Amino acid sequence: MKPFKLLLIPILNIGIMTFQTVDAKPATDLFFGEAIYYAHKGEYFDAISRLDTELGQYYGLDEPGLDSLHQFIDNAQFSVGDFELYYRMHQRAGRAITSVIEGNVEPAVRNKAIYRLAKILLQKNQPVNALHAIERIKGDIPDDIRDDIEYVKAVIFMVNGRPTDAINILTGLQSSSTHGGFAAYNLGIALLQLGKDDEGIIQLDKAGATSGSDEGTKAIRDKANLALGYKLLESGQPEMAKKYLDRVRLNGAFSNRALLGSGWADIALKQYDRALVPWTMLSKRNVTDRAVQEVLLGVPFAYGKLGLHGKAAILYGKALDSFDTELNKLDASIKSIHDGKFLEALAREELKLDKSWVVKLRDLPDAPETHYLMHLMASHDFQESLQNYFDLEEMRKRLLKWEVNINAYQELVNIRREYYKPLLPVIEKQFQLLDSRMRLRIEQRDNLENKLQSMLIAPRPQFLATVSERINGSRVENLEKRVKHLALTDESRQRVELLRGVLNWNILTEYHERLTQAFKRLRELDGVVADLKNTYRSFVRTRQSATQSYEGYDDVLNTLRLKVVDSQERIKTAMLRQGHMLETMAINELDTRRKRIEGDQVKARFALAESYDRAQKAQADEELLKTVEENARRAGELAKEKEKSEALKGGDINNVNDTTGKDVVK
Repeated sequence: MKPFKLLLIPILNIGIMTFQTVDAKPATDLFFGEAIYYAHKGEYFDAISRLDTELGQYYGLDEPGLDSLHQFIDNAQFSVGDFELYYRMHQRAGRAITSVIEGNVEPAVRNKAIYRLAKILLQKNQPVNALHAIERIKGDIPDDIRDDIEYVKAVIFMVNGRPTDAINILTGLQSSSTHGGFAAYNLGIALLQLGKDDEGIIQLDKAGATSGSDEGTKAIRDKANLALGYKLLESGQPEMAKKYLDRVRLNGAFSNRALLGSGWADIALKQYDRALVPWTMLSKRNVTDRAVQEVLLGVPFAYGKLGLHGKAAILYGKALDSFDTELNKLDASIKSIHDGKFLEALAREELKLDKSWVVKLRDLPDAPETHYLMHLMASHDFQESLQNYFDLEEMRKRLLKWEVNINAYQELVNIRREYYKPLLPVIEKQFQLLDSRMRLRIEQRDNLENKLQSMLIAPRPQFLATVSERINGSRVENLEKRVKHLALTDESRQRVELLRGVLNWNILTEYHERLTQAFKRLRELDGVVADLKNTYRSFVRTRQSATQSYEGYDDVLNTLRLKVVDSQERIKTAMLRQGHMLETMAINELDTRRKRIEGDQVKARFALAESYDRAQKAQADEELLKTVEENARRAGELAKEKEKSEALKGGDINNVNDTTGKDVVK
């Protein structure tokens, strides 16, 4: 049994980027603001689709400078890459960010884009390209990402085998509020990579004593102590190693490995009874953990070292029973995965509502395949593949919903067609009648205006006579004809002329007032005509909207329906492939665990046999010792009896008494 070796690697603290605007101005473009809203909700598919639509409309404008998005266009272009990076569309995100870098933008925006590109390349396991990208950052750097850039640069240097350059950067990040703990830990790792073990141990000691109550700081503190403990254990300093391993929290993510290492440190110090303390505690934890499985062999090993071979044999037997149970669970898990239950367990909606849903998979009674996959599901590759599967599942649900919406929209169009089609012919007849009347009235109004305008140049008072004046004028005209043809007296003619004079006097003297009043009434008529035209246009729009509410949609809806069906088939194929890949990864992980447990079984059987042999040998030695002691006692008694018998034969009673007395005294 050898101590578990810890692989020391730098932590890539490449978390999800928070959205930040380039400018301090609040977003006033509603569509861009909507995209940001969905991004903050974590719905990056909706954010990308809305932002792409808004940018497409912006680029199609003749004068984009007048659009509300213009003042935020740099931010919008940058956000495209950010959202796509969130959605793990690394290729598109890289192209979007590259276009920003190569565009005519400010140095701060370009540096931020280069930083995003370097992180993308680092996540895609292209450290050399990430190094080339990060080295292009020059000039003004935004304060909000200054520490982020330095930390990522240090990680890139470490991955590319340049720990010296990383040390120079990480030393300056010790006081950073966001990366201080990570920098302290990685600084210790970089010093160890450089071969400066003493300095690296001192630095890891500092990282292991970092103050802070948040979970991130606690995790870094535990990991630093764990790494330092195993490093000292491997270098032959178990006493110092135990000191740091005992610092790790008992309820943290690294507690199992810390308890295992602490026990091995006691074993190295030959303090086997003390090793049983952490190992016994660890052996009572979930047996699916590799450290717990290893300690099932460690506890009887310690008892064997204490000479309690019988106890060791019993515990080895229990370990074998536990391994048999775990192998049966592994077989059941592999069968469950083949039956497709693994993907069903992962796709449970109620689990995704909790941030710790991966841990809760272990408690599902009908999902044994998830018991052994905690480490696998926590790995970056599996998480990326799993998120892709979730995205495909979400797209499948969206397409089903879109198909239902298209059918509902088609039904709505058909209902509108059935409703409007019989009504529109009747309305059309009424509209034509109204249209002809309206045109006539408008023509009459225009003729009236033309006459009034001409009267401004050539006055024609008779045109403005009232109805009564026109009637009276006709009567006077008839009287004049009668006076002319009849032989009447002069008095009668004078009366008729007087009537004509009075009539003309009123018309002529009131002409200007009447003309002004006529123009005023014409303006009032213009308002009525305007209302009439508005009503006419409203009716035209209503008629057009009624017609357009069901005309021209069939072809579009059929095309969309075909696209949805085609996309459903493609997503179905992609989900099958992605699900098969996840199942293969899970089965490979379970096979690896099975082989490890089978190896542990072999070790346990040999150790069990050896413990039985030792226990039987110890029992035989004990019985032999008892036999020897009994034989010696009996030999002594026989010797005494012989001496007594010889004394009696010689007749020396006193001698016999003396001898007997001496024996009694003895």
